[in-house]
Amino acid sequence: MKFVLISAFVAAGVLATGAAQASPELSKSAGCAKCHEIDKKKKGPAYKDSAAKYKGKADAEATIFKAITDANGDHPEMKASPEDTKTMIKWILTL
Repeated sequence: MKFVLISAFVAAGVLATGAAQASPELSKSAGCAKCHEIDKKKKGPAYKDSAAKYKGKADAEATIFKAITDANGDHPEMKASPEDTKTMIKWILTL
């Protein structure tokens, strides 16, 4: 039983790491990198600044997702699918 639990945690960690590593590439392919960088403000805030702003907030993912996908908002249209957008948000919040 212990072995199964340990294996499940290891597998989850590997999957999470893969998604996090893909996020910088997703950021570029979706056009996000035109306005955002990891640690430097451009047109939009640095990803690390956004992570700090939402740190510890239970609704951070949903709040950010709504802000960047809201048709009435001021965020430019993105090329990313909703799933890729959520992956990037999760990655940003780990910074």
